[in-house]
This record gives sequence, C-alpha cells and structure tokens, in this order.
Amino acid sequence: MTHNNINEQIVKYSKELRLPTFRHEFKQQAIEAAKQQLDHETFLLHLMEKEYETRLENRKKSQIRQAGFPSKMYLYDLKRDLLPADAAEKLPLLERLDFIGSGQNIVLSGNPGTGKTHIAVGLGLKACMQGYKVLFTSVHRLLTQLRESHSERILRQVESRFEKYDLVICDEFGYVSFDKNGAELLFNHLSLRAGRKSTIITTNLGFERWDEIFGDAVLTAALVDRLTHKAYLVNMNGESYRLKETREMNQK
Repeated sequence: MTHNNINEQIVKYSKELRLPTFRHEFKQQAIEAAKQQLDHETFLLHLMEKEYETRLENRKKSQIRQAGFPSKMYLYDLKRDLLPADAAEKLPLLERLDFIGSGQNIVLSGNPGTGKTHIAVGLGLKACMQGYKVLFTSVHRLLTQLRESHSERILRQVESRFEKYDLVICDEFGYVSFDKNGAELLFNHLSLRAGRKSTIITTNLGFERWDEIFGDAVLTAALVDRLTHKAYLVNMNGESYRLKETREMNQK
C-alpha cells in the first residue's frame, strides 16, 4: 500500500470513528515524531491526547451554550473593589465551587445593580468549565415553563431534568409575584433539589418580604427554610456596581 493510500485510509477510518482532531493532526504529529525519533506508542499517545483535549474543550463550550446564560460574565471581569463588602469577602470561598459538591445553595440578596447576576453567571460559567451541568433561568421563565408543562402533562419529565443539574441559577427572584397555583408549582419544583443539589438565587427582596411574592406566609416560610438551610447568604446591598463602574470609567 502506498503512502497516499495509507493517508486516505486513515482519513476514511477517522471519519467513520468520528475522530476529527486525529484526522487533522496525524500528518503533523507524524512529522514531529520522526524529527524527535519517537516510538510508535508515543506518537499514538500524542494523537490521542490531542483528540481528548479537543473533545473536552468542545464539551465545555456545549455545556455553556446549553446552560442558557444571558451573556458571558466571567468572574475575572469583576472589579472586586466595587462589590458590596460581604460579596467581596465571600467570593474567594464561593469560586472554589465546593458548594456544588456539598449541595449547598447561595442566595445573593440586595438592591439592583450591585453585581448579583454577574457573580451568579460567573460561578455558573466556571462550573461549566469544570465539567458541571448548569442551568440559568429567570424565575419568570421557569414558572412559565412549569405552567406549560403542567398543562401538557409532562411536568414529571421537566422535574426529572431539573433535578439532574449540578447547579441551577434562578435569577430575578422577587420581580414577579405569583398566584397560589404558581407559588405552589415553584415551591414544589425548587424543593426537589433541596439538600442534594445546588441552587443560586438572586433577589432584590429580603426574606421578610418574600411573602409579597408568594402571597402565602406558610409557603414562604417553608421555602425560605429549605433554600437557606446550610446556604451561603450574601448581602448584596450597596451602591450600584454599574454606577461605580461608570463613574470610575469617566474619571479616567
């Protein structure tokens, strides 16, 4: 078999086996192996490493796409000196992501514009990069999905998917109030993960005002109890992060 025929066969089999990096890299790797006088096993190992690294990177990108983040707000983009004091103090611990492994929640609570969503998305992106399965959703979108699935009798299927995420981020808790049915749907859904899987909540309301959202003091107390058990509570009250950032930019 000629050299060209061998190359053609490698391309053919790599396509059949779905090894795109192998297909694109084998010639260059063969040249490098010859230059360095590497044995066949080392040459093959280098090719396999390239394929693995590419698949790992593609998997991370896919997980980020599937998470549904509103934008890519990474933790390294945060100007930490502009954050509320409690957030700046707790962030180094939270970004270790140990809370995911232990199934603990995070509640970022405070007035608008102080960096709650940026921190939540940043933690979610880092979790994706470390191989965790993440979902980002606004509370309004989640409730709409629950109502639709309930009416279509596929609620259990939605619940099953929701339970399996390593991390769920529920943004904008407190911007929309619910009727009794909506409150019960949301309570039951979030309770599925309590004590087992991690949830990040961002809210502009203190817990003492959550009954304004749910309209039911008993239901509110039960949900707060489940969400905050062994959770990290981060006080995000302070001057607007966005306003501080704009002021700093204008001063420059």
